[in-house]
Amino acid sequence: MTQRLTGKLALVTGASRGIGAATAKKLAAEGAHVILVARTAGGLEAVEDAIHEADGNATIAPLDLVDGDSIQRLATAVSERWGALDILVLNAAMLGSLTPVVQIEAKELSAVMTLNFTAQQALIAAFDPMLKKSENGRVIALTSSVGARPRAYWGAYGASKAALDTLITAYGEEVKNLTKIRVAIVDPGGTATDMRALAFPGEDPATLKSPEVVAEAIADLVTAEFETGHRITV
Repeated sequence: MTQRLTGKLALVTGASRGIGAATAKKLAAEGAHVILVARTAGGLEAVEDAIHEADGNATIAPLDLVDGDSIQRLATAVSERWGALDILVLNAAMLGSLTPVVQIEAKELSAVMTLNFTAQQALIAAFDPMLKKSENGRVIALTSSVGARPRAYWGAYGASKAALDTLITAYGEEVKNLTKIRVAIVDPGGTATDMRALAFPGEDPATLKSPEVVAEAIADLVTAEFETGHRITV
């Protein structure tokens, strides 16, 4: 099989399971060296083992994205080992409670916005210098349809994704005429993940697409030419 990402460096957040894990494995299968980021070291080690068993290359980076200066420390460590970052996949997110807007607890809303939005800005800012050193930097943000089309009881999560969509698109507009960086938004749609099961506990996962289908779409996207701000629904 022709490897489309040989010699490229990718970083995937939320890489211990679901779409993040599937994407990391797919990018590694395409030849990229993948940095795996998530809170759960055990899950990351399992993904790393799977990548190595398939003759791929990966490095784990267990950390909590909302833990103070952890993102900048990661960026410093990565930049000391590699010169450029070619692909940044912003996948990590939390669902929070599905509840009426008037009943959203301030503490939980802060947690959702911190991971789903604030930490994403910190990742972009920290890795911007390395992305600019890439010949074709790609930033992919995972979103949700509720960010564009609000749904009852999904206010907190939807607001965090709407904010992320605006943030990532604004960044793309800022750098598109100065660099080769291009950004895109991916809405995975109904996918058999733990988050989906949490949101729809009675749903049969067999009726949903697998995370590997989304991973394939992301791999195709980062190896293609597209205008910044491009959006796809899988």
